[in-house]
Amino acid sequence: MIVDTHCHLDDERYESDIEMTLKRAKEAGVERFIIPGADPKTLARAVALAEEYEHVYFAVGVHPYDASVYQRSELEALVSHPKCVAIGECGLDYYRLPQDPEAIAEEKALQKAVFIDQITLAKRHHKPLIVHIRDASADAMELLLTHAGEAGGVLHCYNADALLLPLASHNFYFGIGGVLTFKNAKRLIEVYPQIPRDRLLIETDAPYLTPHPHRGERNEPAYTTLIAQKMAVLSETSLEQITQETTANSQRLFGIA
Repeated sequence: MIVDTHCHLDDERYESDIEMTLKRAKEAGVERFIIPGADPKTLARAVALAEEYEHVYFAVGVHPYDASVYQRSELEALVSHPKCVAIGECGLDYYRLPQDPEAIAEEKALQKAVFIDQITLAKRHHKPLIVHIRDASADAMELLLTHAGEAGGVLHCYNADALLLPLASHNFYFGIGGVLTFKNAKRLIEVYPQIPRDRLLIETDAPYLTPHPHRGERNEPAYTTLIAQKMAVLSETSLEQITQETTANSQRLFGIA
């Protein structure tokens, strides 16, 4: 069994064929699906899918790009839902900062405040975090070490920054997606062997980051098998062993059977 620990099935690109998307995934051995919270506008769709399909779960969170519309009350209203398994995706993203120095400082401060608030929410409700980090490793590391405590979670779409590897000893896992199959994934391939096997998770980030050889197409959970195959090669083990280990890791972190 494979668990896709991060797939945006609430995206409008799946509205017309969600049944077939899930069918193809299950035929490929994908049995569990976690929809991260990112855009507050699609959260209701994520909840509806989790309520309709037995093995679909969701998280509540606000992506750093949407920090300006963050409302804790919207997350608290759903965090106790039986299919809610995590808080996130939340974190820091400095890739598209404004040009003005004052505006940069304000944006970073806002993202940090919203991130800390979601970390606090995760601790209060004993949920793991789904963490988004882009061009902000040092700040994110500091906030997680300072505030996360034993909440733990997953570094979504792990960015191959070795600075973040010590988080493995703080109950953090590393989400590995389609980027691992890219021809230009040299840094991730180099760092991958340093990640403890009991801290590896598989994710697609569907509909984004489609793995080779399907780049340019819409991504979907069925393609987790391509990621798992690459992981098995780099781990010098069998595909079956990687799927067993990553499934056990996801079950341990998210509490899903």
